[in-house]
Amino acid sequence: MPELDAADRNKLRSNQFAYVDSRGEEHLPIHDESHVRNAISRFDQTDFDNPAAKETARRKILAAAKKYGIEVDADSDVNRVSS
Repeated sequence: MPELDAADRNKLRSNQFAYVDSRGEEHLPIHDESHVRNAISRFDQTDFDNPAAKETARRKILAAAKKYGIEVDADSDVNRVSS
């Protein structure tokens, strides 16, 4: 995965992250294929403000995976609907 240093991260728009928390901090960049793959693997390691935020992030990651032609394993945490 290409290094995403602070300068490059700051160039990304908020919609290029799966999750922006209530403090405005951006989590799980999904701007390219390698970062989408990383977001899939780190999804369940991320602390979300609430279940709705987790569900929104889940949907964004799945949409980005589809955009980049990434097949998400059926057993992946990101494929599980939040309850």
